[in-house]
This record gives sequence, C-alpha cells and structure tokens, in this order.
Amino acid sequence: MTEKKLLAPIHPGEILLEEFLKPMEISQERLAEDLNVPIEQIKEIIEEKRGITADIALRLSRYFGMSERFWMNLQTRYDIEVEKDRLRERLEKEVKVYAASQAL
Repeated sequence: MTEKKLLAPIHPGEILLEEFLKPMEISQERLAEDLNVPIEQIKEIIEEKRGITADIALRLSRYFGMSERFWMNLQTRYDIEVEKDRLRERLEKEVKVYAASQAL
C-alpha cells in the first residue's frame, strides 16, 4: 500500500525563520552574534543547506528558553521524512515485512 504525500517535509531552518526570527524581529546576524556562531552557519540553516546539530540545538534552546529536544526532534523528523520519500520504493522492494504468523 502506498501513501500519497501531500506536503514536502519542513526543514527546521524554515521553522526557525518563520516561527521565531520573523515574529520576534530577530535578524540572522543578531541570532548568530547572540549564539556566538558564524553568521554563515545560521544562513545555511535558514537556507536549508545545513541541519540542526546538537551544538546548535543546545544554543537555540538556551536562547529561546526551550528544550534542546524540540530542535533535535525537528531535524530528526525532517531527515526521516526526506529519507522515507527517497527510499520508499526501494524499501518496498528490498525489505520484507515480518509477520508474527511466520514465526510459528
């Protein structure tokens, strides 16, 4: 059974930009300075060229006063959805589904 994908996975950089930086009127430059990371790193996350690392998750969680797991979960979900889309047909062909009745 194949599922139809309605929406593309949302990158954590888009969430950072749309749900945090824009509403709070925080520039990418200010965020980079406040997190003590290179501006290129923030720009690449926003541009979806780089993912959220554990280091960035810890910095963002401290900065925004929230859990680092929030940021890591966003990245993990994104990575899983991208891979699921990429590998769906291949996995259906290559990986058998375990059936409990086969074990008896």
